[in-house]
Amino acid sequence: MNARRDAEARGRRSETIAAWWLRLKGWRILDTRVRTPAGEIDLVARRGRIVAFVEVKARPTIEEARRYLDARALQRVARAAEVLAPRYAREGDDIRIDGLLCAPKSLPRHLQNVWHG
Repeated sequence: MNARRDAEARGRRSETIAAWWLRLKGWRILDTRVRTPAGEIDLVARRGRIVAFVEVKARPTIEEARRYLDARALQRVARAAEVLAPRYAREGDDIRIDGLLCAPKSLPRHLQNVWHG
């Protein structure tokens, strides 16, 4: 149970770092950890006319985090984004799925429009 709690804490820290990284890049965080029957969205962010549903992956290296941003994870995010889009997007907005990779001693890496399902 301790390992699960530690992983949860690491995940929350990574999501906080990811949110601040996006803010520094001009994004406004609309919501965090939004649960739906289809899945959970780590971050919902807006910059101008773009609404991004962001999946945050944290691993020991950026490369390892990228491997975990796989089709299964992105499909889950896409299903949840379909449910949530009416809540956050306005007419004319572009909606996309982004990834944000975190690793110790590395700057976060923002991958834009990673789902083309």
